[in-house]
This record gives sequence, structure tokens and C-alpha cells, in this order.
Amino acid sequence: MNLNKIFETAAASHEGRKRPHNEDSSAIDRSLGLLIVADGMGGYKAGEVASAIAVTSIMDEIKKGMKSIKTGQIDQNSGYSAEALMLKNAVIKANADIFRTAQENEFCHGMGTTLVVVLFHGDKYTVAHVGDSRVYRKRGNNFEQVTNDHSLIQELIDRGFFTPEEAHANTPKNLVTRALGIDQDVEVEIDEDVVEPGDIFLLCSDGLNDMVNDEEIHLTLSKYSDNLATAGEELVNLANEKGGKDNISVVLSRLNEKFPVKSAWYSKFFG
Repeated sequence: MNLNKIFETAAASHEGRKRPHNEDSSAIDRSLGLLIVADGMGGYKAGEVASAIAVTSIMDEIKKGMKSIKTGQIDQNSGYSAEALMLKNAVIKANADIFRTAQENEFCHGMGTTLVVVLFHGDKYTVAHVGDSRVYRKRGNNFEQVTNDHSLIQELIDRGFFTPEEAHANTPKNLVTRALGIDQDVEVEIDEDVVEPGDIFLLCSDGLNDMVNDEEIHLTLSKYSDNLATAGEELVNLANEKGGKDNISVVLSRLNEKFPVKSAWYSKFFG
């Protein structure tokens, strides 16, 4: 199903105030309901290469996969939708593409990238992510982080060693525990849920949330919710005003109406 008419989208990106160039990459394909943000790392401009490979590889795989997929199918072993498994496989392939390129090109050794991808399908959304780039969802007055950071800070919090405040005060930022392209294998985290009309989704690199706290992000989205392009620019500007220590990238989307899958059993089951 072509989702162009029922989605609003916007994107903004900036190198920040401290970095010489922008190693983030992002993409939007409204016809597929596909959003991507990748935050590259490693070597002179090599992170830029890694994030670009991730975005291009995943876009190509999803475009090919959506031509033959049957929306509404559920894998009996994993419980995930066919779209989720397709998305996971696309991320695994992107990891292999980045890893191979890093091995074959000396200037790319050690490069990698974090990644968040959102795919909308049949009144649902699937999130695939690796690393500490994030997805947030604004539903009415509620604002929440959908993804869980794959970072040292988050791991210490999850294990009970620190409170969130203590971890941020005592642990170096930007130490990720997962990334694409670093190893031959990668663990991809997948989440699925129902999407509702009016939902606003924000994908961002950590250059935003390291500078701007969740409350300020929520307030900015609420203030400029009628214009996603303005909201994106304001978020980037706010991160730069607070120091802009890293590249900043945001992708925003809002669903304006339902797009139910035609299969009656599928709709009944998830209803």
C-alpha cells in the first residue's frame, strides 16, 4: 500500500558546533512507510561511509522485499510479522556490507554506525535498532522513548549499578555496546506495536538527546506539532544552542489516518 497520502514527514540534520563534518545519514520513503537514521563512527569520514551504506542497503532491501511480502502473515516461531523479519534481515545484510567494506578498504578499518529504522504496515509499526540512536513517540500528551539504548550507560542502569542521574554524571557518553559493521554478526533489537492516527514519531541520533533532555524535546514537539519541518529545525537549533557537541539528525513522521490490512483474521487478532 502506498502511504504517501496519509503520512506527513520531515527531516533535519546539522554537523553541530564541534565536528568538522556530518557522519549521520537518514532517509524517508513515504510510499513504503520507511524511516531511517544512522549515526556513523570511526576514522576520518569513515563513519560517514558506514552510515551511508546502512541507509542505502536497507532502503534497497525493503523496496525489494515489499514487492513480494504478504502483509498480515505472522511467523509462528518468533511471533513477529513478516515485515519485522524482513526488516531484521535487511539490517543484518547492512551489517555484512559495512563489515566487508571495512575489511577491504584500509581507510575504513574500524568504522561502524548506530541505526534506528521504523517501518509502518497494517496499522502497526516495527522498529529495528542497534546502538544508541533513538525512536520517540508522541501520542496525545504522552511522550515516550520507544527504543532502549545499547550503551554502557544504559547497561549500568539496567544492572542496578547506578541511577540514571548517577550514570550520566559518572560514565562517559557515546560508549555503545552494539553497532553495525564492527563484527561479522550483529544483534538486532525488534519491537512492534499498534500505530494510531495522530501519533508523531521522532527518530534521532544521540547528538539531539545528549544535548536536549526528553522534557524539552516533548515541549518542542508539542509547540510545533502542526508543522513537522519547523519542529525538526527547532530541535536541531536547540541542540546547537546547548553546545552542539555532535552531529544532530532528526526524522519526524505523523500518521493522519488508519491503513488497516485487508485480512480479516489479522485485524481481529491484533484488535
